[in-house]
Amino acid sequence: MIVGIVGAGQLARMSQQAAIALGVELRVLAADQDESAAKVIVDTCVGDYTDLADLRTFAKGCDVVTFDHEHVPTEHIRALIDEGVAVHPGPDALIHAQDKAVMRERLTAMGAPCPAWARVASVADVERFAGEHGRPVVLKAVRGGYDGRGVWVVRTADEAAEVLGHGIELLAEQFVPFERELAVLVARSPHGQGVSYPVVETVQEDGICVEVIAPAQGLDPEHAADAQRLALSIARELEVTGLLAVEMFQTSSGLVVNELAMRPHNSGHWTIEGARTSQFEQHLRAVLDLPLGSPAPAAPVVVMANLLGGPDPDVLGRYEHVMANDPGIKIHYYGKDVRPGRKIGHVTALGADLDEVRPRARHAAVCLKGPLD
Repeated sequence: MIVGIVGAGQLARMSQQAAIALGVELRVLAADQDESAAKVIVDTCVGDYTDLADLRTFAKGCDVVTFDHEHVPTEHIRALIDEGVAVHPGPDALIHAQDKAVMRERLTAMGAPCPAWARVASVADVERFAGEHGRPVVLKAVRGGYDGRGVWVVRTADEAAEVLGHGIELLAEQFVPFERELAVLVARSPHGQGVSYPVVETVQEDGICVEVIAPAQGLDPEHAADAQRLALSIARELEVTGLLAVEMFQTSSGLVVNELAMRPHNSGHWTIEGARTSQFEQHLRAVLDLPLGSPAPAAPVVVMANLLGGPDPDVLGRYEHVMANDPGIKIHYYGKDVRPGRKIGHVTALGADLDEVRPRARHAAVCLKGPLD
């Protein structure tokens, strides 16, 4: 079986290990040979994911095509399907991860808990929204935002005018005073089988996820089950095939859906060592319509800490200290050029107690980042 992945970032790269075990061959469409996945996957095609001709050439011979990002034009996906290519998730599902306004319209219609929102095109629109729903107002790029990019919290008309000056399509959302951020990762196959991983807590700094705690500690079991049911219902309603990550806010009055992603997700990296079936194996199983694997955790507590680039690019030179200090730490390096603040890898620690596991993951991530300025 050949699975084509459009995009050659770290998500495609980390799919390779699962593919080897399943006897699946991966093919990736990369912008160039220096991308993360292109360095480890032999069958790499260099091309432009916005060019239909490149996509057609790439898809020839693939049993299914999937994605490690959501930016492929919807009309190109439809063209591939019309020509007999199996593509998962399909365009009618993927559009909800590509276009935040479409997502909000659909989730609101199905009764999912969402913040108040509206499309805005002028300062007057933003001021009207603020008058109805209070300040600050969250402005989001309808398309293209990720890792905190394309999101602005504005408190004044002048700040809104500055964001509107970017000339991009925007929506406004009510500011949600949340207690913490949660995420639920679910998988759904073409014939409708679905599974949910445990609810996790994600910790953000400057819009970037720096830590994931699995399962989310202190979460009422009924609330956890509600979050899982909500994520599975969204996957079913949108007819998602493959993985769906549902990012949520936990508030004093309940859960609020924040974002959707239809691919392996940063909130699921802990599953490589921390679950019976990794998110990468699960995604391959789902898009190939194989029976889904167990999402059960392999330890009572798993903590994943993202490795962000620091001032010293010699990450490998610091392996010896981290591995000798904690033989149980698992390091995943993405083979990327190191730049300060860039996500270049992650570490995972497993154990029985959060107070023991969390410091181990944090220590390893700090040491691998390198000496502080």
